Amino acid sequence: MIFSFVYFADLHANSSMNLLGKLVKLIKKAGIEEIDFKKKITAVKIHFGEPGNLSYIRPNFAAALVKYLKSLGAKPFLTDNNTLYYGRRSNAIDHIGAAFENGFNPLAVDCPVIIGDGIRGIDHTEVAINQEYCRTAKIGRAFTDSDIIISMNHFKGHELTGFGGALKNLGMGCASVGGKLELHSSSVPEIIDENCTGCGICEENCAQEAIAVGMDNIANIDMKKCVGCGQCVAVCQYDAARVVWENASELVNRKIAEYTLAVLRNKKHFHISFIMNVSPDCDCWNFNDYPLVPDIGMAASFDPVALDQACADMVRDAPSLMSCRIHNSQPFADHKGEDKFKLAHPGVFWEAALEHAEKIGIGNREYKLITIK
Repeated sequence: MIFSFVYFADLHANSSMNLLGKLVKLIKKAGIEEIDFKKKITAVKIHFGEPGNLSYIRPNFAAALVKYLKSLGAKPFLTDNNTLYYGRRSNAIDHIGAAFENGFNPLAVDCPVIIGDGIRGIDHTEVAINQEYCRTAKIGRAFTDSDIIISMNHFKGHELTGFGGALKNLGMGCASVGGKLELHSSSVPEIIDENCTGCGICEENCAQEAIAVGMDNIANIDMKKCVGCGQCVAVCQYDAARVVWENASELVNRKIAEYTLAVLRNKKHFHISFIMNVSPDCDCWNFNDYPLVPDIGMAASFDPVALDQACADMVRDAPSLMSCRIHNSQPFADHKGEDKFKLAHPGVFWEAALEHAEKIGIGNREYKLITIK
């Protein structure tokens, strides 16, 4: 049987070993020092959290990781890409402001904070992968230009993919705005007439000349020319160019696996997941609901597939919190041994990402869990 190692630390701490020290101990035990970090540009992929949401990874953990990476000679920076939807993280100016607001700033974390796909989410590298669903992947240039990829993942629920872990953080998170469009939709964007001001920025930035502002001062998309690159969605400042959200959970998850392959190809990489504040929804929302389960711990591995599977298994085996959002829940049922993500979001098929990721050679679903004290 082929399996991967996943290392786990619970959240017990004392005066001689706090949780920041335990994080460093965990990743050392997991073998991170096998990577040669000396003078290597190291992208630490993290989700900065939408302002108003309080379940994202504490910046203190990021600072502890950065300090340790620097001790190994690395040149680390914290990074995430812009969002596909219109909000506080849809362009680099607002995104960095949101990151700083949530504590991810150079003074606190002692390294640069960089938005990986540029000012408007269009700075990417087209990575050829020739997979079943994606021939190429649009990956933010900060990731393709880096020597090493480290993912810091908040393991929690997600309304479309079931949960968000290492694969989601890498495959969706490292995709540029155009890449996110490809992951979410099989069709071209649409223009919301009442939001369009006729400013023409989408027309100016359309490489296919598929958009033109008409006599009615509203942008129109020529469907015959449009290739679905997402450029108009990225540059629109008025939420007028929007995605047609039509891809089902299973297809999105399989595409995420292929994008993860593009991110990690020819890179040294390592992955850390925090199974804390396991909220039912993504940190992209400006709120976080009551956690599905009590805080569990931290896990680390070179294999993002095994890491996600191990985290999912731990959440399954944990009791649910009595006030958590479980659909049609029986009073006082703790749901121990049940799939909390499917209970919270019926109809999702999160296994698709792990199955496809294993199939295309990213990692293994079989793992051996090693607990450190």
